[in-house]
Amino acid sequence: MRNRAERLLNGLARAERAITTTAFVVLIVVVFADVVSRELTGTGLHWARQAGVYANLFVVMFGLGVASASGAHLRPRFADGWLPARFNEVLDRLQDAGMAVFCVAFAGIGIAVVAESFVLADRSVVLRIVVWPFQAVIPIAFTLAGLRHLAYAIFPELRPSLTSIVAGDAEGGT
Repeated sequence: MRNRAERLLNGLARAERAITTTAFVVLIVVVFADVVSRELTGTGLHWARQAGVYANLFVVMFGLGVASASGAHLRPRFADGWLPARFNEVLDRLQDAGMAVFCVAFAGIGIAVVAESFVLADRSVVLRIVVWPFQAVIPIAFTLAGLRHLAYAIFPELRPSLTSIVAGDAEGGT
């Protein structure tokens, strides 16, 4: 079971990195094309801002998974020394379980928003396309992050540690 979870997490991390990178490239190309258009014609591309916003949504939401998979996500550390070190393993599991619950709750809220947009057939004013497929990225990303943290809570050895990240970076890879 642990090996299956590890393979799933590794595949998920690769997919999230690919999606995030692709979306970032799209964002750069759209912004660059808009700037070039403004410089050459005096007017920008009317669709560029909206397309950039959608690309940025993919970068942010799948970037959440990239950060989480590499142990680079933001975490308040001010209370790290409040309890003895012997509680760290339990606290790490509770932290991951709590994060899993948080992510699944936000995924549920995201599903409600996407469902409402779908029912109302909300469209982008600029691009004139339905917005729910882009909004669907939100519950997908939160669900994936919730599953990742649930796996970390169940199999704490799969959780990225700061020492492995630093060692991996020093060796030229993670």
